[in-house]
Amino acid sequence: MDAISVIRAKRDRQELTGEQIDWVIDAYTRGAVADEQMSALAMAVYLNGMTRTEISRWTAAMIASGERMDFAGLARPTSDKHSTGGVGDKITLPLAPLVAACGAAVPQLSGRGLGHTGGTLDKLESIPGWRASLTNPEMMRVLDEVGSVICAAGDGLAPADKRLYALRDVTATVESLPLIASSIMSKKIAEGTGALVLDVKAGSGAFMKNVEDARELATAMVELGTDHGVRTVALLTDMNTPLGLTAGNALEVRESVEVLAGGGPADVVELTVALAREMLDAAGLPDADPAKALADGSAMDVWRRMIAAQGGDPDAALPRAREQHVVTAPASGVLTRLDAYAVGLSAWRLGAGRARKEDPVQAGAGIELHARPGDTVTAGAPLLTLHTDTPDAFGYAEAALEGAWDIAAPGTSHEPTPLILGRVG
Repeated sequence: MDAISVIRAKRDRQELTGEQIDWVIDAYTRGAVADEQMSALAMAVYLNGMTRTEISRWTAAMIASGERMDFAGLARPTSDKHSTGGVGDKITLPLAPLVAACGAAVPQLSGRGLGHTGGTLDKLESIPGWRASLTNPEMMRVLDEVGSVICAAGDGLAPADKRLYALRDVTATVESLPLIASSIMSKKIAEGTGALVLDVKAGSGAFMKNVEDARELATAMVELGTDHGVRTVALLTDMNTPLGLTAGNALEVRESVEVLAGGGPADVVELTVALAREMLDAAGLPDADPAKALADGSAMDVWRRMIAAQGGDPDAALPRAREQHVVTAPASGVLTRLDAYAVGLSAWRLGAGRARKEDPVQAGAGIELHARPGDTVTAGAPLLTLHTDTPDAFGYAEAALEGAWDIAAPGTSHEPTPLILGRVG
């Protein structure tokens, strides 16, 4: 077996054999296949695609490159969730303790933000003392004692994916559907959860800009989960408008705590409860009532214990940015559009996100929304509040918001886009 023959086969639109896939993933992980060779293969996959059989074997090879976690010793069934990323997407924060309060164990391995999409770990690290990095024994202890854990994935899970992801990022092959699906699912399957619910977003603030592409990705990932023995379903959800009323790190934590306290924006509550029901059903707990667990405070109790178990102080004051700038509505009327990508880009420029994985983020930076599509706004009244420690960023952040909203004449009727657009699996 050699790299050139594998590259040539995919270049010439042939279906790779299982042996070819196993060999090239293993050899690349060991350093026996050079980056330039894997770059050529990734581009061939990007241009020519893969069959379901190829994607499944590719995913299996990436799982086999590292360890696979095992939660069989837990007293509860396990269920996990993965979101393809969006703006204001703080759903994991209230969702994990909510599902745990209903009887499942939630081993939520999460990531950091990159570009205009926020990262769960960045949000939680705004809580004083909270730490993302846990050893496997620490993770198991928190799961056993609390029922949910949100932490960083260890280096031992799918190390082939870590190398390949970095390569795709600099070779214009990130958008390849087979490589996206196998990247996400190799880590989630290696994580060892028994059930998985995917939140596949579609819209301006999402990776997939339309529902058709989101459905294709969701279908591929559900098939991969099923092929590898993980009960997997996907919800397709709208990401043309930011979720909730905040985009940023500490800002989103505050909003998540509001949801756990029985309040919070209606869209965040709706999606949190919908995903919780799917996770509980997939875990074999269809009779659990997540809405009741939000209302009676049991989800909040799990949140507080989870944060404390990872070194955080659930009662500590969250960081606030030193500077604020209010963006006012230019006209009176009905807000009919607020573009998620523009809000995410603006929050990123304020310091809430990063351009490279090693860049720091500001805990207090971000954007508060004072209106959502369908709301009536008044000329000169606050529309958005920008938060940052670096006031020089305000100009760049405002530039990102140019053309980000539409305001129709007063009294205009507005039919909101449904938050949940479909289901796969």
